[in-house]
Amino acid sequence: MVARMSAKPKETALYPPLKAFLETQGYEVKAEIGAADMVAMRGDEPPMIIELKTGFSLSLFHQAIARQSQTDNVYVAVPRGKGKAFWRSFKSNLGLARRLGLGLFLIRLDDGFVELRCEPAPFMPRKSKVKLARLMREFDRRDGDPNLGGSTRTTLVTAYRQDAQHCADYLAFCGSDKGAQVAKATGVQNATAIMAANHYGWFQREARGIYGLTDLGKAAAKSGE
Repeated sequence: MVARMSAKPKETALYPPLKAFLETQGYEVKAEIGAADMVAMRGDEPPMIIELKTGFSLSLFHQAIARQSQTDNVYVAVPRGKGKAFWRSFKSNLGLARRLGLGLFLIRLDDGFVELRCEPAPFMPRKSKVKLARLMREFDRRDGDPNLGGSTRTTLVTAYRQDAQHCADYLAFCGSDKGAQVAKATGVQNATAIMAANHYGWFQREARGIYGLTDLGKAAAKSGE
């Protein structure tokens, strides 16, 4: 006997458990008020608007943003899923909700359990001085503009790769040499560290402090990759 697959839940399945949850918090709840899926009122507080969807989507966030012209108290509500794929997606969508100043409910349809995962609030992104410094350093060190913006599935030319290329070009022209001499001749201050790390498989240590090229490195230097 083949088991029947469960049908995808409808948005209306989210309404009863969420309404019951809000009523326990002292709200009066009504559905389909104007363009809003749900509106909840409590005393003199600003109205709460909740948009329901069976999953995260751009449409859901568009609708919620539109409701912010009526109140700052806007939420989105979706079913709580299972598995790693859902939680990976949820983490990104939770971050997006926070950035948009939206609240977010998860509803477990099996038993009607409701989770409030974030409240509406102005978002102030936390700046990372480390990431900013890394960005600026890469920009300053990059020689020219060797990549095409929007590129995917292709080897990107980084400042590190350019430095490795300079080292490989020098060794191809002058032969094996000391790391200090490579650094002096190429201007790549960390030449020894680059050749020792051998990230691209281009370099080989031939004696203490002396590096040469592998066959792969010779090919890279010849082709100027």
